[in-house]
Amino acid sequence: MPIDDLWYLTKRGPDKKRLPSERHGRGKRWRVRYLDGAGEPRAKMFERKADAEAFDLQARAGIAEEAKIDQAERQVTFREYGERWRLSRQIGWALETRQRVGSNLRCHLYPVFGDRPLRMIRLTAVLEWLTLRLDAGTPKSSLKLYFELLDAVLSAAVTDKIIPDNPCDGVKLAQVLRGVSRVPKWVPTEDEVLALLEAVPDRYRAAVWLGAGQGCRFGEMLGMEAGTRCVDGGRGELHVVQQLRYAPQEYGGVYLCGPKSGSSGTIDLDPFVGQVLADHVRDFPPVPVEMVDITSGEPVRRTVPLLFTTTRGNAFTDRTWSREWAGWRDAAGWPQKNGGFHALRHFFATTLITNHVEPQEVQRLLRHRTLRITLETYVHWLPKRDRPSGVIGSVLNSAAQRTNRAVTQSQDQR
Repeated sequence: MPIDDLWYLTKRGPDKKRLPSERHGRGKRWRVRYLDGAGEPRAKMFERKADAEAFDLQARAGIAEEAKIDQAERQVTFREYGERWRLSRQIGWALETRQRVGSNLRCHLYPVFGDRPLRMIRLTAVLEWLTLRLDAGTPKSSLKLYFELLDAVLSAAVTDKIIPDNPCDGVKLAQVLRGVSRVPKWVPTEDEVLALLEAVPDRYRAAVWLGAGQGCRFGEMLGMEAGTRCVDGGRGELHVVQQLRYAPQEYGGVYLCGPKSGSSGTIDLDPFVGQVLADHVRDFPPVPVEMVDITSGEPVRRTVPLLFTTTRGNAFTDRTWSREWAGWRDAAGWPQKNGGFHALRHFFATTLITNHVEPQEVQRLLRHRTLRITLETYVHWLPKRDRPSGVIGSVLNSAAQRTNRAVTQSQDQR
């Protein structure tokens, strides 16, 4: 907190000399503003500047009697506060967010910071952690998520006045990570998508087309149901309003929830994909599966006519689909590491971009929250516009000629 000189104003006069205040020469001159043990703002007056500076240092260190913090609060660990923070906020989170935050705290933050008192987590410790994780090969995108979670917990601790400041505020993450790229590592070609379609049984080819022809995510594809709720062939619309997830403890198995945050909406249904889906419904009638639906907020149990189920009529989980997908992927010659269902979404996006569809339209079809996300992810596929050689030189040469003519005319007039 600053030390104020009450005898003089902060502004100066025309002669650059300090201007005396109304209190000049009366009362104690120096005021120290600080936070007490409860985190409330306080002030203390001193006659001598040296005494004010000494108290300010003690208050900042938390050893001044007026600024001492309760010993229990001083020793609260990151794990103790992190659990309080998580439990107090999870009521407003989606199930996936609750699971992800809890997992990231347990697996990535508590092993490093869990037993440390919050007040002992310094900027250097955060930077050392980031550096070690980078050297260990942690993906930059994942490390960015872990850091943002650490930052959120420590920011809340500042608000709760448990710590005076957040050490994460001093981290320039972009410089530490040297740029986190969203660009996908592998995008299948047309031939590779066709090879996958050949490898996939007829029962699931429409699922591939939802990824490659509509840009649907994995959970959105599994959550597609019969009827106009999701597919309205008459209007030529695809309604991405739900996704299928698996949570045996919370909802007894598979359940429906909203799509990824900010990505629900209605997009154009490609006529060919629409016909593929119509043929699929005719050849493989939807299977009614009873499950919990939380797309509207409140859990409701209903029977959902899913478009894609196992051969036994059960809804897919991540694990059961992955087993099937691995065989199709290998048969098509796709890579194991990046050859998942999401690669079909990348194919959809890059095909649009390389065929000169406007980036704003690509954003709408992908249902990205911002155009920036679309551009950052697919910037390398944006077509390079032809620029005739010599254009810049020609423009600059014309400008120079105009300038020379103006100078000549001015000289002639003189």
